[in-house]
Amino acid sequence: MNLDNISLIDFLGVENKNIDSLASAFPKSRIVSRGNQIVLKGSTAEIVQIDDILNSLIQHYHKYGRVTEENVKAYIAREEEIMLPDTPDGNSDDIIIYGTKGTAIKPKTVNQQKLVDQARDNDLVFALGPAGTGKTYISVAMAVKALKTKQVKKIIITRPAVEAGENLGFLPGDLREKIDPYLRPIYDALNDMIPFEKLQYYMEREIIEIAPLAYMRGRTLNNAFILLDEAQNTTPMQMKMFLTRMGPESKMIVTGDVSQIDLPPNQRSGLKEAVRILWRVKGIGFVELSDKDVVRHRLVRDIIEAYNHEAPPSIPKDSNPNPQS
Repeated sequence: MNLDNISLIDFLGVENKNIDSLASAFPKSRIVSRGNQIVLKGSTAEIVQIDDILNSLIQHYHKYGRVTEENVKAYIAREEEIMLPDTPDGNSDDIIIYGTKGTAIKPKTVNQQKLVDQARDNDLVFALGPAGTGKTYISVAMAVKALKTKQVKKIIITRPAVEAGENLGFLPGDLREKIDPYLRPIYDALNDMIPFEKLQYYMEREIIEIAPLAYMRGRTLNNAFILLDEAQNTTPMQMKMFLTRMGPESKMIVTGDVSQIDLPPNQRSGLKEAVRILWRVKGIGFVELSDKDVVRHRLVRDIIEAYNHEAPPSIPKDSNPNPQS
């Protein structure tokens, strides 16, 4: 980290006391000041926190012109508060995390709770349900919690970009600008759960990665929480490709709505085929949400019921080997 255009005495403190205070809070890591550079060495989890604090201190310096030892302790305390487990008392066991505005994010329906339970007990979970049932939002919340509590080292979220045929080259702009329209709901969920500056930091360092499904090919996804959203729009080949990316110490959640398939009429849905093939496999969880789980505007449930003249294909009844679902 460079300290360009910064008075070192006003930032580091007399005899580097500010840095010493920061270092004492993270005894497993080393913080070395060399001229106008700060070098961090240690565990990835602690370095992420230290870097976050240093960036906050740099912003503080540019606003106030100096940094005191009390400022350092305050930013350390703020970081520790952010990283605390999200169940501070025995009455909060159903809370997944607290959002950026202090709102408790937790399951609101029985089936949302089943999704949480299945993800806890299985490394791969399929969550099927109509729009508005919270399956994506709850899944993102569980991924964020796994990252915060150091169960995983990164989050990977992907969607098939069906509208662009996953052939994004013809669209203007860089990769981020090309795929943003297809991944906007994911960003919205993450913005509810992680402060903006911290989310930017995570994404710049690929601790949180959001990409179209085509970019998963050929990878092995280790020590990660992986979410495939809108999976009804995968082909069988894409779904098999995605599921076989799973590496050690990883969790996957696959979400989709089989009543909203945007594939060509002659193309089978990879989600429907995966459920049909995999429902007997031990260690895979299945959860089916319904219009009764809709947590958006009250009219959304009525709209879904009106459109459902025929019940969409679902998980085979009485065939789920996981009793929680």
